[in-house]
Order: sequence, then structure tokens, then C-alpha cells
Amino acid sequence: MSITQITIPDLGGANDVEVIELCVAPGDTVAEGDSLIVLETDKASMEIPAPQAGVVKAFHVSEGSTCNVGDLLADMEAEDSAAEPVAKAAPVAEEEPMTAAEPAVDIAPVVAETVAESAPVASAEIDMLVPDLGGASDVEIIELAVAEGDEVAEGDTIVVVETDKASMEIPASAAGKVVSLKVSEGSKVSQGDLMAVIQGTVSAPVAAPVAETPVAATENAPAPAPTAPATPVATPAAPAASAGGKVHAGPAVRMLARELGADLSQVTGTGPKGRILKDDVHAYIKQRLAQPVAPAASGAVIEQPPAIDFSQFGEVEKVKMSKIHKLTAQNMTRSWLNVPHVTQFDHADITELEAFRKGLKAEAEKRGTKVTPLPFMLKACAMALRKFPQFNVSLDNDGEHLIQKHYVNIGVAVDTPAGLVVPVLRDVDKKSIWQLSAEVIEMGAKAKDKKLMPADMQGGCFTISSLGSIGGTAFTPIVNTPEVAILGVSKADMQPRWNGSEFEPRLMMPLSLSYDHRAINGADAARFTAYLGKVLGDIRHLVM
Repeated sequence: MSITQITIPDLGGANDVEVIELCVAPGDTVAEGDSLIVLETDKASMEIPAPQAGVVKAFHVSEGSTCNVGDLLADMEAEDSAAEPVAKAAPVAEEEPMTAAEPAVDIAPVVAETVAESAPVASAEIDMLVPDLGGASDVEIIELAVAEGDEVAEGDTIVVVETDKASMEIPASAAGKVVSLKVSEGSKVSQGDLMAVIQGTVSAPVAAPVAETPVAATENAPAPAPTAPATPVATPAAPAASAGGKVHAGPAVRMLARELGADLSQVTGTGPKGRILKDDVHAYIKQRLAQPVAPAASGAVIEQPPAIDFSQFGEVEKVKMSKIHKLTAQNMTRSWLNVPHVTQFDHADITELEAFRKGLKAEAEKRGTKVTPLPFMLKACAMALRKFPQFNVSLDNDGEHLIQKHYVNIGVAVDTPAGLVVPVLRDVDKKSIWQLSAEVIEMGAKAKDKKLMPADMQGGCFTISSLGSIGGTAFTPIVNTPEVAILGVSKADMQPRWNGSEFEPRLMMPLSLSYDHRAINGADAARFTAYLGKVLGDIRHLVM
């Protein structure tokens, strides 16, 4: 028996590669080709096999440590059969002395052991196929991330697809040059469809000599049989995850997880001792595509509520949400989780405004329109956005800049049978009350008739959500990102107000201003609502 020191082989030029798994423990018996450890670079994971059979005596690396080519990996006790005589010499009879023509000992070389080394052998065209989409079919391609002639690395995004539940990037399963794209934006694909053809390289095992040791053999002993070249050995199942919660999965499974965007730490393994299999990754992806994914706040994953069978409590009916309803829910969730909301409450005295508005009824009928309080609120908010430009911004995605807007477009939340929509009125600061009244009526009709186009709901700077016709005293509207503020308006009612000498009844309209505290501070919000109260309280300011 002898102790052999196993070192880290060539890692393809990678340095400081992390050890993510010890596949065996000291004292374990392994066969030649069994995996000892699993390493992972930023591109791929690889298993380091045992170059010979034996017993692992000690490891010189640990999970989480880094290593380089030539570093000491482990000590292995092996049965060094190559160093022992193959057979003992047969006893020689004294009456039959050896002759010069019959040598007593013959030196027979042992055929060198071979190990498989990976070497590129040829360039080949590789078909990029659409992977499992969680059971979805005829999924729309919304973006081509590469063009013909581009060089891509393994894992680079080729296309982006979108179902009615989620969008998903499909990466390249190999590196190379994009020869041709077989799909286009707007086309439909299903699992197994050809996306692209990539010109890449393929590898094959190459035999490399390791050692050659002479052994003594007698004339009567059979010569040792030549050792066959080593063949690839199936990797055994890895042990269960360590107490540190390490993921146990082979390189093929890890590659599949990268292709599908699966977080292996969230996948339940069904293989031996909890090892993650390809089927486990597919099952995880199908589950995630089957339900909307809760957005993340500051990198944290929001836990989904547990599923409940409500039928156990009584009769139920499962009603499918409209697409508008689903999108609204997703947008509101994303805004709530990403925006630090604060709401400023105030009142505006609209006694004189209402008297003036009602006095316009006859003129409005001649114009074939109707004047509601909303156009006055639109005009007042437009003036406030000009006076307080910090409300007319969006936060840049780099986290270091604000985008200051020099236009005033205001969205109005409209309740429709299909769900909530927010058409946008443009250049509100440049339009009269009559123009805004006509546009409000036109946009409301288009919203209820489902005739709004995507362009009608884009480019907003600020949003008004009015519940004045329904009721309520106040509420906390959610900011319509990427805007930084939204005004909620509740039902106006008569309240006693002190005029300096007595209380008098005044028509007071509740204002609820929610804002993004990253862009706006509380003092600015208080000034904004106070200014709105001033303008709405004396509409002569609208012409100033």
C-alpha cells in the first residue's frame, strides 16, 4: 500500500476557482474516475475525478476555499499493484540449471495508464433549441438579444420570450459565432423549436500518458496484460448537502439551471441523498412559470402566501383575472416594494370653485361638453409641477441621477369594467379648462370602450386618482412608477371653518398626496398640497 498525493489538474486557464462541493469524505473508498470535488468558475462547474482507485485519507481543500492548477487536493492510499511482482519465481530444480539462453528474470514494461483530457477537435454548427417553457406553447419572442455574426459566450442571452405570466431570457448553451437566426421579434415558438445556429467547437477525450513503471517477472510467470485506455466513468451520486446549505448538483444540472435561470438553492433535489437532478430543475421552472413571481425588494425574495383550498369552507367559483387586472396587480406590487411611500394629507376649500363651475353649465351645453371638477384639478396640478419641479422627475436606473422633465403630462386613473387604466393628457399646462374638459370626456369614453392605445397611456409625469364621485374621506394611493408622486382626491363635504370672527360652512375637498421619499422630502410635499389648496381655493390664480 502507498500514499499518493492528488493535485488539481489544468483548469483551462482559470485561477482561484471555488470548491463548491466535496463529493466524498476521508475514509471513503473510490474507484478510478469517481468524483472527488466539484469546482465552479463564473462560466461553468466541473468535477475533478480520482485518477486511481483507493481510499481517501485526507483532503487539503474545503468547501468554499479556492484553488489553482497544481495545488494539493487530497492524499489517497492506493493498492500499488504496479510496484509488486506479478508472480513469484517458480523454484528451479538443482538438476536442471538455467542456461544462458533462458534468462531467469525478464523486465516487462507496464503499459502506461491514460487519463482523458479535453481538447478541441473541430468547429461545428450547433443548433440552439427552445428549452422547456413550463408547458407554455406558442410563446411570443419580444426581443432578439443578438444579431447574425455576433460572438456569444455560453450563457449569453439569445432571445427574450414572454408569456401572459412572465418574460424569460433564453441563453446560448454553447459559445461561438451566430451563423443564422431562425426566429424574429413577434414570432411564436414552442419547446424544441430551432432558434439559432452557432458555429462553435466540440471536444473529445484524448489519451495522455501518466507513468511507466518496470516490474520484475519470472520466465514461468505470465506477462501482465496491457491496461486498456481509461473510459469515461459515470459520476456517482453526491452526498447530502452539508450543514452550510451547499447545493449538490452535477455540472450538467448546473448548466441547465443557468440556461433556464433557475436558482438551485430554491430547487428541491430528489436524487440520492438530496442531489438535484435535471427533472427537479424542470419541475421548479414549471412551477415558477405557472404563477406570477413576486418582485424582489433590495434583492430579497418575497415569500408567497400558502395555497388554501377555500372550497372546504363553502361554495366557491374560480374567476380568471383580466390581463389589465393582472398587469395592474404586478405594477402596483412592484411599486409598493421598490418605492418608499409617504402620504401627505390636506384639504382644499373649493366653495367658490364649485359655484363658478356650476355657473358654466349653460355655456358648456352650447359647446357640447361638460365641465367637472377634474379639469380644474388638472390645471392646478400642472401649475404646481411647474412651481415645484422636483415633483416632475423620475429616478434614473443607475441610482445616481434624476431625470428632470420639462414637459407636463398628467395621467388620470379611470375605473373600467376590465380594470384600472391611466390615460395620459399631454401638455396640460398649455391648455385651457375647456380643452381639458373635452379631452377628459374623450379619454374616459375611449377607456370604457377599450379603445385606448398603448401610446395613450405612456409618458406621464404625475397621476390623479379621484374617488370624489364615490365617497371616502382619505386614502393612500400607490405611486405610479416611474413617476414620483400621485394625488388622491376624495369626496368633498361641508365642514365648519373659522373665518376669523365666526364659523361658516365651506365645501372642503380631501387631498392625499403619496410620493417617493427618495426624490421628495416631507417639507416639499406639504408645500405642494398647500399650493394646490391656494389655487383651488381661489381659481383666479389659474390665470396668473
